[in-house]
Amino acid sequence: MAILYKKNIATFEGVVSVEEAEDLLQWSQKNPKGRADFTKCTHIHAADLQVLMAARMSIAAWPQDDNLKTWLKVALVS
Repeated sequence: MAILYKKNIATFEGVVSVEEAEDLLQWSQKNPKGRADFTKCTHIHAADLQVLMAARMSIAAWPQDDNLKTWLKVALVS
């Protein structure tokens, strides 16, 4: 599993595929104050990004990869 869920944080690791989007949506609905940790994330599918954008989830940590970090910041920070 590319997303590890804890009480208030979802940790994204490696490649996060489209198959993760439904679980992410359910978790974000149950945890409206949940945060995302992208420290170990190397790629995220657009479907997962759409869930994060709709949920307006707070970010606990950005990815180490500068390109992915820039891309996510543009999409997720208003």
